[in-house]
Amino acid sequence: MPPQIMKNAPRRNRSRPPAPPPERKKDKASLHHVQVKHPRFSAIDALRGFAVALMVAYHFCFDLNYYGWIQVNLNDDPFWLNSRAIIVTLFLCVVGISLVLANRNAIDWRAWLRRLGILAGCAALVSASSYALFPQSWIFFGVLHFVVVASVLGLVFLRWPRLDLAMGIILVVVGSTVELPFFNQPGLQWLGLMTYKPFTEDYVPLLPWFGVVLIGLFLGRLALREKRLAPVMAWKPKSAPGRSLAFAGRHSLLIYMLHQPLLMGVLYLIKLVGR
Repeated sequence: MPPQIMKNAPRRNRSRPPAPPPERKKDKASLHHVQVKHPRFSAIDALRGFAVALMVAYHFCFDLNYYGWIQVNLNDDPFWLNSRAIIVTLFLCVVGISLVLANRNAIDWRAWLRRLGILAGCAALVSASSYALFPQSWIFFGVLHFVVVASVLGLVFLRWPRLDLAMGIILVVVGSTVELPFFNQPGLQWLGLMTYKPFTEDYVPLLPWFGVVLIGLFLGRLALREKRLAPVMAWKPKSAPGRSLAFAGRHSLLIYMLHQPLLMGVLYLIKLVGR
């Protein structure tokens, strides 16, 4: 072949074919992280929803009593006192369990602070609205105020489940049996240990109720590491009641804030129409 033809002839490409683009492992990993970082546990949601249902029923009876349609002694009757104690115990035990589940890998400070701010705002709204309706017995330290404080203190006990159980039992016993006049002072009543129950519409002092939260922390750790509880934690509701309870549990704060104004408003309208 003439030299000029050889010079202009196309060269054979001896390089390897281009490799396919690498898989976007980072994106998949990040997506996986988003999906499993804080999954919902339907069993815990349903348990919280069950407490919500009991709370709504209790407050409905409170409202009926308030408008004079029934006559019950909510402050002294053992049935109503024990009913309230069971409802609060369920709520606060789930608070401890949820604190463990939400922070089991690491504390998400942004989500924690956001939730804490929402709870604090709702607690302030409860105090303001209760003062407008019941100025002599307004809520200065109710369940939401307690949950704000417990959410802060609970972080200290997250990593010691055995200590949580022991401390929880001790605080429940001490808070239920010890009464000291020193804690009757207005500035210390939120701690508990008083010799009398303050005149307020809702009162959830630090003792004994923080002990219930600590027991919830222990149960949350137990639920994560105990293989026999795996089917419970993986439970998904299939029936309408189960789905309803799980839904109520996922939106418990919203229901808590709205159910009493709605109940009292509807009952008030019914009372006006019935005159």
